[in-house]
Amino acid sequence: MDVSRAVSQNEMPLALDAKSEEEYASQAKLLQEYANICSIDKAWTFKSDCGKGSQAMFLVSQANLLANKRRKHMVSANISQESNNSVSFQWTPFPVEMTGVSITVPSPSGLKLLVVRNQENGSPTQFEIWDSSQLQKEIHVPQSVHGSIYTDGWFEGISWNSDETQIAYVAEERSSSKPMFDGFGYKKGGSTDKDSGSWKGQGDWDEDWGETYAGKRQPALFIIDVNSGDVRAVQGIEKSLSVGQVVWVPSTSGLQQYLVFVGWSSESGPQKVARKLGMKYCYNRPCALYAVRSPFHEAEADEVTFKGNESKSSEMVNLTGGISSAFLPRFSPDGKSLVFFSAKSSVDSGAHCATESLHRIDWPTDGKPCSSAVIVDVVPVVMSAEDGCFPGLYSSSFLAKPWLSDGSTMILSSAWRSIKVILSINVLSGEVLRISPSDSSHSWTVLALDGDNILAVSSSPIDPPQIKYGSLTKKKAHASGTWVWMNVSSPLFRYSEKILSLLSSLQFSIMQIPVRDASNNLSGGSSKPFEAIFVSSSCQKDGVCNPLIVMLHGGPHAVSLSIFSKSLAFLSSIGYSSLIVNYRGSLGFGEEALQSLPGKVGSQDVDDVLTAIDHVVDMGLADRSKIAVLGGSHGGFLTTHLIGQEPDRFVAAAVRNPVCNLALMMGTTDIPDWCYVGTYGSEGKTHYTEAPSVEHLNLFYNKSPISHISKVKTPTIFLLGAQDLRVPVSNGLQYARALKEKGVEVKVIVFPNDVHAIERPQSDFESLLNIGVWFKKYCV
Repeated sequence: MDVSRAVSQNEMPLALDAKSEEEYASQAKLLQEYANICSIDKAWTFKSDCGKGSQAMFLVSQANLLANKRRKHMVSANISQESNNSVSFQWTPFPVEMTGVSITVPSPSGLKLLVVRNQENGSPTQFEIWDSSQLQKEIHVPQSVHGSIYTDGWFEGISWNSDETQIAYVAEERSSSKPMFDGFGYKKGGSTDKDSGSWKGQGDWDEDWGETYAGKRQPALFIIDVNSGDVRAVQGIEKSLSVGQVVWVPSTSGLQQYLVFVGWSSESGPQKVARKLGMKYCYNRPCALYAVRSPFHEAEADEVTFKGNESKSSEMVNLTGGISSAFLPRFSPDGKSLVFFSAKSSVDSGAHCATESLHRIDWPTDGKPCSSAVIVDVVPVVMSAEDGCFPGLYSSSFLAKPWLSDGSTMILSSAWRSIKVILSINVLSGEVLRISPSDSSHSWTVLALDGDNILAVSSSPIDPPQIKYGSLTKKKAHASGTWVWMNVSSPLFRYSEKILSLLSSLQFSIMQIPVRDASNNLSGGSSKPFEAIFVSSSCQKDGVCNPLIVMLHGGPHAVSLSIFSKSLAFLSSIGYSSLIVNYRGSLGFGEEALQSLPGKVGSQDVDDVLTAIDHVVDMGLADRSKIAVLGGSHGGFLTTHLIGQEPDRFVAAAVRNPVCNLALMMGTTDIPDWCYVGTYGSEGKTHYTEAPSVEHLNLFYNKSPISHISKVKTPTIFLLGAQDLRVPVSNGLQYARALKEKGVEVKVIVFPNDVHAIERPQSDFESLLNIGVWFKKYCV
């Protein structure tokens, strides 16, 4: 598809003059090359059939602009160890497109593959069981049993049992009955059948979990018998719980099989109100691990009861009642330990994301779940780290099989200040080691384990992704071992000569930015330098600086990492330097620095950004007269604050779904509790109410960018998702209209079917293209 040709026809795009049209076409052609770059979504490894080496399977996605979807395909390779200690990957000649596939999950042995296809228009969900050569079984589960399988990465949970006869999974509960009406009025008893003489009413409104979950029914737990095709709902789970992340308890011969899952109560607000607050990106929702018995059980096991729980065996037991958050459960290979993450710092403080901790429960030797098990702290929350030391856990994902062969060492990726690193954690001793290269500013993500070896991907803002294969120099993973990383040549990442040439002319560094007025009654962690990633051309003439784009992440409790970003690479390629600021409150810098921001939004974070800008200007790396600013969500909050508080500082601005007015957002967002916590700090949890007082609304307004709008004169482009439930479109539109009212140049693009992230391929393409053209217009 040639997008540049699409925008260079005789009919000029709306609101573009001839010069802008030419710029539009030129940038579109380059952006298309970046949009075509693939991404690895998942990877798995399996033992080879011949007993030598292993096999790897990669799930890869690529933007399909014409279809406005992500095209997914599978690529495989044989991995073999060479005599010189190197590793060889023999790739299959062609990928296999995964058309219509919602999710794939290999069985524990690697001999079977589950393929799930969620269908639209009320059609049954398809389960396919494949072996190495053919389809073994296909099972259709109708909507009368349950709705679509959750594949969202959070509630999502699909788990094979150890003998591969049953699969536990999370799906939408079946639709509740609706009232029926016909020509005579109400139709008693209702009906699910379509009848031309009747129509179905809406019935009672059900709360959902907000952003990206609109219209989704409550997640519930089911098990399918692979041999018979029988599907059963798991009984005994409280109706108020939404479930997810299910795993099987490793079975012990002769004992009943159990499941462990995460449960979130609908009464999740700070005041325990019966409301589902937004779940996406929000780890501050209380949750716990629960155990329940499989409904496919042996008759002699019927009377088995949970220890410490006198209720019937079909009922669930709370395994983590002593902690406010528990998620991502994983059993050790021997089944003796249940390890899980906790976001208790988020739940207890109200920050939507914070430093995580890792915990362990020693599973009872008789295999029966126990509600009084001791929770062992493996990796506690790090409040403030010394320079170069482990800053705490910040890992939003976890391999299904994260274990090395010793059964006690797990491998995961985590943010370490502005870098993503690979860690090994011994869950018995609590030892944490950084095993990706400590002398590299590149970011590393673990993809899969191949025995005691690691399949990973490494990249930087100027270096496209590269597959890496890591091996320990000694057979046992301990502190004296050294990890050696090898480059893997692959067909997955192929780039045009133009892209490689443009990237080769760039350079980047991670800057330490001293806190302004660091002695002003700040805690130790919040007075330490924060960081900014600076990307620039290595070919700039002396004394001449490219225009600078200040890039601000959302959250605010998120982090910009030193990874390859197609949007950043595109903007760098058209002549901009970038300053990507990880202001205090970002993940990866310890809990004290993170918790210093709530209650100070719009002031501390704004000051940090201005300090970072002054830092690069004073170093002679940026021209004070050619600075633009770009941010989305809370980054948009900062952007609109900056152009109001510093009206002469920026020549152009771009915002995606910005928070501009907290007082307006309070009554429309799916996370009204954050308006209180962001404004008041952790005490905002106690102030939170669905009916804010005039005093609250006044403070929300005064904390908001709109309170400075009278001073704004910076030309600003707005990219807005009409289906955004996090920062509803009204927030950006109100601010944009107010700027127009006072004569500021404004451009607004609304994407009717996009949510908060604006990540549908066409929308992402158009928004980034318009940002590039907008900045070219003003940054001269």
